Amino acid sequence: MRWGLTRKKQVGSVAEEIRKCEPKTLADWKSYYFGSVYPEEHLVELGKKLYIKVSEVLQSEVDSITEEDCVDFIKKLVIERTFDGYVSEKETIYEQLQEILSVKIEPAPDKWDRGYNVDFFIKIGEKYIGLQIKPIGYEYIPQIINERTQQKETHKKFTAKYGGKVFYIFSIKNDKKKEIANREVIDEIREEIRSLG
Repeated sequence: MRWGLTRKKQVGSVAEEIRKCEPKTLADWKSYYFGSVYPEEHLVELGKKLYIKVSEVLQSEVDSITEEDCVDFIKKLVIERTFDGYVSEKETIYEQLQEILSVKIEPAPDKWDRGYNVDFFIKIGEKYIGLQIKPIGYEYIPQIINERTQQKETHKKFTAKYGGKVFYIFSIKNDKKKEIANREVIDEIREEIRSLG
């Protein structure tokens, strides 16, 4: 990520693309990505570029890292982690929150994802409520803390433009199923729906 090799201009708008694809399996997503977004060779080339950067800039720390490790990292990040995130969003949002709230929840356009850090939205009249989905796990905590400060500003801009607040929905794996970890947010969203309605 340090060298921008996993940014949208390099790997495509993976959040938007996986929503278009609506894969049922990892194989579906992999096939769609390599067929409609970028060919597998493109990710191989990004992995090789990563290897060059890492081996030139961080040589002393990467003696044990191979080119194959870097290629695998790029593939796993773009294919597997995007798929896991999509499944988490779909299970948490479409299968739970939409049913609980009895409102239509829609995927945010890519410009809202990038500009306001909004993954999904609820339309209330001419106003919108934003939803930001985050997986919970020890490996995500530093990322969430770092992003939260920056996202507060983008969320304020969203509210100023579209009228509704942006809410964080944290998903957690319970056995093999994703659940909403911060269930108190449901009442907060209900109150926002009432206040905008």
